[in-house]
Amino acid sequence: MIRDNILSTKSNTFGILPGEVSKDIAIKARARRLEMNLSQSALAKRSGVSLGTLKRFERTAEISLKNLLQLAAAMDSADGFTGLFAESKYSTFEEAVEPVSYGRRKRGRLNE
Repeated sequence: MIRDNILSTKSNTFGILPGEVSKDIAIKARARRLEMNLSQSALAKRSGVSLGTLKRFERTAEISLKNLLQLAAAMDSADGFTGLFAESKYSTFEEAVEPVSYGRRKRGRLNE
């Protein structure tokens, strides 16, 4: 069973629990592996991720981004990562209809 980590107790402003998201990803990855009829060792070999890392990921939902991407690619599931931090075109209707005269922002303004 996947254990809770410290991130699962803290939500962001949208109510998303990072620990719950990582658990969900691990559960879906395991289900995809089984759907493809792959053993853990076969997936580890196919992806280039060590068997120990794969076992830990499925058990605890802890994995580096690099290894997660390698596993996703090996299971033909990497497409979802390309839009992860996609740039928003407009945040309001007024922005959509106004001509934009400034370039792309290089720095944020808010300090929290």
